Amino acid sequence: MNAAGDLPTWATLLTSLLVLVGAAVTLIGSLGLLRLGNFYARVHAPTLGTTLGMASILVGSALYFSVLESRPVVHEILIAVFVTLTTPVTLMLLVRAALYRDRTEGSTEVPAAEVVEDLIPPG
Repeated sequence: MNAAGDLPTWATLLTSLLVLVGAAVTLIGSLGLLRLGNFYARVHAPTLGTTLGMASILVGSALYFSVLESRPVVHEILIAVFVTLTTPVTLMLLVRAALYRDRTEGSTEVPAAEVVEDLIPPG
């Protein structure tokens, strides 16, 4: 038995579109991880791809289950909150650890201090 057969055509098409767009944005972010030059440039692409792709996929999932069950399904909101909060925190921790390591080792790939202060607030 397939529950997708019970969905109206508009919901099926919209859900499919949202999931495909989310997967494409996530894939583009992953490709940015491979293509960009150094760690500091690489760290941004997957972070943005994860956040934007996750949002589209979760909206598609919420739409699918809300139409299927004939009531609002909001489990995806909790998932979105956790992913949206943890992704930037992980980015900041990774960048701070890399900055510390690179400054300690005297690496030439360290961004200028002014750029870093603009990107990462102290504290």
